[in-house]
Amino acid sequence: MSSRYVRLLAECIPDHDYFTDVLTALLSVGLIISYLPQHYRIVRKQSSEGFSPLFLLLGATGSASGMLNMIVMQWGVLKCCDVYSPADCLETVGGVIQVGLQWALFNITQILYMIYFPAHLKYVVARTSEGVPVKSRAKTSSWSLSITLSWVVLIHVLLETFVTAILLSTSPHSPDGSRRSEQLELWATFLGVSSGVLVVLQYGPQIWHTYNMRLVGALSIPMMLMQTPGGFAMALSIILRPGTNWTSWLQFVVAAGMQSILLTLCICWKVRQKRLQIDDFGRPLPPSVMITAASPAPDEPASVQARIEAAMDERAPLLGPNGVRVNPAQPIDQDGKKRRWWWFG
Repeated sequence: MSSRYVRLLAECIPDHDYFTDVLTALLSVGLIISYLPQHYRIVRKQSSEGFSPLFLLLGATGSASGMLNMIVMQWGVLKCCDVYSPADCLETVGGVIQVGLQWALFNITQILYMIYFPAHLKYVVARTSEGVPVKSRAKTSSWSLSITLSWVVLIHVLLETFVTAILLSTSPHSPDGSRRSEQLELWATFLGVSSGVLVVLQYGPQIWHTYNMRLVGALSIPMMLMQTPGGFAMALSIILRPGTNWTSWLQFVVAAGMQSILLTLCICWKVRQKRLQIDDFGRPLPPSVMITAASPAPDEPASVQARIEAAMDERAPLLGPNGVRVNPAQPIDQDGKKRRWWWFG
């Protein structure tokens, strides 16, 4: 029996906290369920329009920093798996699994964003001398930015993982966190603080982007309804974990607060869309024709056609020349005046 194994047996004493274990398990399952509506929505709509690429960049880098912070802070506890039973080991790594899930699920959103980036927004549309639109090979600024930021996300996580691995392999650590090198403490603090700052910066561009679009787009309201309170619960579960400090749970409190602002904004735009009879991407909804007792019989095509045209006329302010949709962020009312930003209906 090696001296390292004997030392781990002496230092590693399982800390059974069933409340924390149940909370972590419920949050992990809830985290997966909460992301499913967003992933399904992007795939079903075949579009990721409505996302800010900066939101995804900052979210991916922030969640990576948070995950690595959790690994650093609990590394001494994680090494106890060498002497723990499988059940005790699973209980020990619950916090890391929870934060790792957050990182993985958010990065799936990033991948889906790139896969389902709207085709009509990828390349610049030029016009011939006759005014006929022709797609060029020049990328739009938004598509070029999305590609660049995706590479930044990959390089960031590889670089931080490399530095973390080097420091963990060369620094002492104990299960209770009492023995940890100064370099490792500074690195863990950097990861935690940068994660919190990135989360604050993450929601800023998305809130501004959604505010300017005046549309929900591909954002999932059900996901945010689950994740906003879940963020505070996740922070609590991390606080109860051994070896963690404020740098480990800060990002979740900040994210939940910022996400509540985005959720409120999306609900306001949802109400506005319903009143304007447009969908989440600003397209006019198909007219609903109702036949009442006082209406002509449905076998009179001219009357039905007249009612359809009348219904379409009510949406005329949303259409420009040749039926092209105008900017839904500044709809025009029946008097020809632009509605202000506070017009939710």
